Amino acid sequence: MYVHDIKNKKEVLKMTTYQNVKVQGLNIFYREAGDPSLPTLVLFHGFPSASHMFRDLMPLLSDRFHVIAPDYPGFGQSSAPEHTEFDYTFDNLTNVMTAWLQQLQLTKFYMYVFDYGAPIGFRIAVAHPDWISGIISQNGNIYQAGLGSKWASRQDFWDHPTAAKRDTYRSAFAPATIKGQYTYGTRPGTVSPDGYMLDIAYTHGEDYAERQLDLIYDYQNNIKLYPEFQAYLRQYQPRLLAVWGKNDPSFIYPGAEAFKKDDANATVELVDSGHFALETHAAVIATMIKTTF
Repeated sequence: MYVHDIKNKKEVLKMTTYQNVKVQGLNIFYREAGDPSLPTLVLFHGFPSASHMFRDLMPLLSDRFHVIAPDYPGFGQSSAPEHTEFDYTFDNLTNVMTAWLQQLQLTKFYMYVFDYGAPIGFRIAVAHPDWISGIISQNGNIYQAGLGSKWASRQDFWDHPTAAKRDTYRSAFAPATIKGQYTYGTRPGTVSPDGYMLDIAYTHGEDYAERQLDLIYDYQNNIKLYPEFQAYLRQYQPRLLAVWGKNDPSFIYPGAEAFKKDDANATVELVDSGHFALETHAAVIATMIKTTF
């Protein structure tokens, strides 16, 4: 048995650490890597995942950024109060994430938004435009043009909600669906099972289904805010990289191209992957981020 003696402080700071902090009575778990003196990059995950979706990306960026990725309430390793005791809406998740940022004194940062992370991140940007140094949107949609065909049936659920319709959305986090979200649009054999198997394991948690169904119903309010998100881009013109898994059936690639309409500082890149593009293109996306910012 031997012990590695790590003498290089820079190498230590590049290591990912796993931490917890109390925010509004909730335990918020987060991953962190990189020297805190470097520019901060906050990574906002999507559904049905958590901060582990950034496990390959964070080490690739930690030489240039202080990278930090939280789990939202109800996701991953953060507190998951029952849906009858916590308001599982995107407004409320944003409130908690805003408080988390303030508690850690992170009020100037780049942000990476994916899937559910987009409506959370853009709410923060609208409320605190001075906090945002730049944006990476990876299949993080804020345009009608980016909504795939599945959203038509969800609109019917939102317009005419019933318990029976709500129950049909339990299929959104069935094991086969989760695996399909990772593998659809990718070449066979290129997606590790690690990510989707962990996501599937989380679905067995108590009250998981009900809190996720609450968020599926509330997603309609994200779409209603698209004009506000777009107005933020037009007013502030942040440096923005829209990198998209072009084969994603949920958020289709015209949603990436739409950023150019509102933000003259937007760059659009399409990669040959699906929704979870980091599973196949983490190194490529890391290089794009370093080149853009």
